[in-house]
Order: sequence, then structure tokens, then C-alpha cells
Amino acid sequence: MATTAQSIRQYSGPPLFSFGFRPFFLFSAVWAAVAVPVWVASMTLGDGTVGATDGRLWHIHEMLFGYLAGVIAGFLLTAVPNWTGRLPVTGVKLAGLFALWLAGRAAGFLPTSMAVPAAVIDSAFLVVFAALIWREVLAAKNRRNLPVCLLVSVLAAANIAFHLRDQIPLFGPGGERAAVAVVTGLIALIGGRVTPSFTQNWTQAQGLLKGPTAFNRFDAGVLAVTGVALVAWVAAPLSPLTGAALVVAGGANLVRLARWRGWLARREALVWILHLGYAWLGVGLILLGLAALAPDAVPFTAGVHALTTGAMGVETLAIMTRATRGHTGRPRVADRTTTVIYLLILSAAVVRVSAPFLADWTVVLLAVSATLWALAFAGFAAAYGPMLWRRSL
Repeated sequence: MATTAQSIRQYSGPPLFSFGFRPFFLFSAVWAAVAVPVWVASMTLGDGTVGATDGRLWHIHEMLFGYLAGVIAGFLLTAVPNWTGRLPVTGVKLAGLFALWLAGRAAGFLPTSMAVPAAVIDSAFLVVFAALIWREVLAAKNRRNLPVCLLVSVLAAANIAFHLRDQIPLFGPGGERAAVAVVTGLIALIGGRVTPSFTQNWTQAQGLLKGPTAFNRFDAGVLAVTGVALVAWVAAPLSPLTGAALVVAGGANLVRLARWRGWLARREALVWILHLGYAWLGVGLILLGLAALAPDAVPFTAGVHALTTGAMGVETLAIMTRATRGHTGRPRVADRTTTVIYLLILSAAVVRVSAPFLADWTVVLLAVSATLWALAFAGFAAAYGPMLWRRSL
């Protein structure tokens, strides 16, 4: 039986479909660069709708179940073969899965009379993808990653719930929170693996003797507390008990981050960006908690966007740049363009989280944040696109 590496070398089809990260990273970035400005334009220049959908709901859906789902697919289709030792999904199968994702994006523009077919088309991608991940992990008896399978399944269910909001109103906001909670959980789980690992590799290469603290019971406890807090937030987002749990979880994640000693890698942007992305996770949880405990002082949307624009935006770009460079045979070192991309997305997050605190400037700050966000992802598509659609070095 061919190994993963042999399978990749033997693949002779279009380079774009030689590995999962290629189509999903590239086109998810393009979609992120386009979708946010479209929403802001519809809100400020148009009637507030995109296609036949309320613009705000379209924006939420396309960021959670469009952009983020695409990036998660690209990452897991690349990581799971390494976790399981099984062959990656390539060629026609990968192209078919990618076509499902594209169809979901197009479905968002169908007229209201086609709402049911649009929902079915859009929901199909995550359902099929979740089944694929379950198959790969179970076939390899890779029990360590069963939580990842569960989280992807919850994301698929959250998307279906989102589409059922007209029939069951509670499903809409519940599905949104569940999706945010799932991606936050994935960052805590997988980001909590790769950030200290990559930092350890860098510090060793630099001859530094003391790197990140290894995973231990403290990390396991932080993950457990984070999971409980997120479940409570999905069920009762405004409860004071939920608020307290979120603040504790956020603080615990910041302590966890400090144990990884990210300042040691301050000279390598490809490493320090992972730490800053994880820092947004801690800040976002704290802001969400404070929004429940002191809603007059801390807007709910500040915490949500600290997690989405901040943790998710920064962390996904960090992973996409690093994975693309590594899997296409390039040095794992950030060049000037990559560093600019990081600064743009970090600035977008700061501006977006600040917007609800500055009521007189909210609309202007939304436009500024959207512009910075679009420039970051367009920059990724322009700089990394050739690496993704061409054959590796």
C-alpha cells in the first residue's frame, strides 16, 4: 500500500486538487476578502440585503459556515492523514467536496422561493465533510482525535439549525452561538497543540534551552473549563453564572498562553502570530463574560468579534500561511508580505472590537475594519495563491 508521501508524488492531476489545503485555503481567503465588504456595502449603501437575505444574517452565515468551514476543511484534510496514517483525499473526490462548498456559497444568492433547496445545498457540505472525518479517524482507531470529529459534527448541526430559524426561531441564534463555540473549541484544542509545538521547534533551532511548558493537567483543566463555559454560553448566554465561567475560562487560557513563552519567538512572525491569535481567544472569552455580568458597560458584540475577527481571523491566517509554506516546500519563515498580512488582520480585529464601544464612530470603524480584513485576505490570496495552484517546489 502506498504511503501518504508516495500517494502525493504519484498524483498527476491539477495541482490545486493534490491536497485539501490548496483549494480550501485559497478560495476561503478569496471569499473572506469579498464577503465582508459586500455586507458592509449592503448595510451602508444599499437596502441591507444580500441577494434575498437580510445582510446581517448572510454575513454571519458566510463567515461561520462559509469562510471558517472552508478553512477548517482545508486544515483537517491536510492534518488527518498525518494523524491517522491514511491516504489523503485528492483528485476527483477532493474536487467534488470543494464543489459542494462552492455550491453552498452560490446558494446564498438564490431567491426566497428557493429557500429550501438553498438550505439543503448549503448544509450538504458540512454533513458530508463530517462523515468523511469520522470515517478516517474511526478507520485508523485514532481515538485521540474523536473530539475533533464531534466538534465538526456539531458545526454541521449548527448550520442546519441556522437554516431552520424561520420554523424554530430559537434555532437561529442558538446555531450561531454553537458555531462560534465550536470554532473557539477547535482553537483551544488544536491551537493548544500547534502553538507550543511550533514554538518548541523554533526555540530548539535557536539553541534556547527552556521553551514552552509541556502539556499537563493544567492544560487539560483549562480545556475542560473552556468547554463547560462555551456550552453554558450556547445554552444561556446572558446568565451571570455563564458570565463568571467565561471570565474564568478566558483568564485560564491567558495563563496557559503565558506558559508557552511566546516572547522567546518575538523575532519570527510565523510563530508569534500564533500566540497573538490565541491571546484573542482569552480576551474574547473574558469580554463575553463581562457582557453577561455588566451588559451596560461591555457590548455583547465586542466579545463575539474578539473571538471571530480576532481569534478566528488571526489564527486561521496564521495556520494557512504556515501550512502553505511548509507543505509546498518553502522555508517556515515569514517574509515581509506575510508580516504585513498579519499586521492587517490584527489591526482589523482591534478596530472591530473597539467599534461597539464608540457609538458615534461605529459605522466608520466597521468600514475601516472591513477594509483591513479584506486587504489581509486579499493579500494572502495574492501572495500565497501561486503557491497553492502550482506544483510544490
